[in-house]
Amino acid sequence: MKTHELLDRLELLYPNNEMLQDLRRAFVDDDRNSLQRLIGNINPTEITNAVRMLEGNKDFVEDSLSQGQIKSKLWLINELKKLKIDLGTVFLCAGWYAILATLIFENNIKVTKIRSFDIDKTVLDIAERFNKKWVLEDWKFKPAVYDIHDINFNEFTYNVTRTDGQVRELTDKPDTIINTSCEHINNFSDWYRKIPAGKLLILQTNNYFDLQEHVNCSDSLASFGDTTPMEQVLYEGSLDCGQYVRFMRIGIR
Repeated sequence: MKTHELLDRLELLYPNNEMLQDLRRAFVDDDRNSLQRLIGNINPTEITNAVRMLEGNKDFVEDSLSQGQIKSKLWLINELKKLKIDLGTVFLCAGWYAILATLIFENNIKVTKIRSFDIDKTVLDIAERFNKKWVLEDWKFKPAVYDIHDINFNEFTYNVTRTDGQVRELTDKPDTIINTSCEHINNFSDWYRKIPAGKLLILQTNNYFDLQEHVNCSDSLASFGDTTPMEQVLYEGSLDCGQYVRFMRIGIR
């Protein structure tokens, strides 16, 4: 029996069932809005709530929710669960829409707070939408517009914007530094040298040299290791994402 035939029969039994109507639209008519409603009803999260609001943003949906992006982030989360590390205060560098922060919070990984830094001011509003729950929780999450080359990883004083538009100064000392966009970082070695010994690092790059904005790809996990020396390696590995291979290293600087 085909999907639409099964739905015909179920709708005879339950003619006004909204979930069946969404199932038909999602799987027969390929309606993405219906699929998102189904997912949100089954497992409501900050991500499904934010995606619902951002459906019209084509670049957001196609880029940040690509299979490669999702697989890479879930890979990172799964390895952190195995390591059972307390991340403390996290500096998420080149944090983009900060979906990774959402996943860290929702997967109950031990963390005190997350600060997301990105040079692109247009991502701030979306980052706050994804992490609204933790913005409201005494700023357990907060994004800021900064070039990550300008961050002092010993102790950093920076400005954030409140919802009322007022600017507030914060100072934090990171325990963990995450950068899953190493392939995008110009002068990467200069940035890496600024990270003090003893900091926990979580880094990702890839071998996708074809994109012009990928200025710091690595052709192998070994070459990525050469550019990111660590005193203690807690995990390193590769993930096949189809068009490219993603590399990840977790360890102590």
